[in-house]
Amino acid sequence: MATLKEFEEALREQGMRQALAILAKLRERDRKTRAVAPARRVVGRKMTVELARRILALHESTKMTQQEIAFELGVNQGRVNEVIKRGKWLEDDPAAPEAVARDRALARVRQERPKTKGAAAPRRKAAPQLSLF
Repeated sequence: MATLKEFEEALREQGMRQALAILAKLRERDRKTRAVAPARRVVGRKMTVELARRILALHESTKMTQQEIAFELGVNQGRVNEVIKRGKWLEDDPAAPEAVARDRALARVRQERPKTKGAAAPRRKAAPQLSLF
């Protein structure tokens, strides 16, 4: 089975411009009528031993994907993978490598925040949008 991108490349190679135009219209229609918004990065939930155990329980008792588990529990998929594949966060040890890394990252974020009230953090320029057509 070919991916949509492979299918599109095959249409280009064959010079099927009408089919490519129809595909572009279908994509545009789907963007406008999409019922579910695209996924957004989930931030803010602290990883705990209890949360890690819930991840393992969901993984073992359901057929949910890592992404579905992450969405359900409010963490990102990378954390779910770390718990399932590497057994991270299963011990309540503040000296564990993942806990030390988390604490360092939090300290770095606190230091980088603006000190004055009302001052906004500098914004990054948005990356240019690329078009397939």
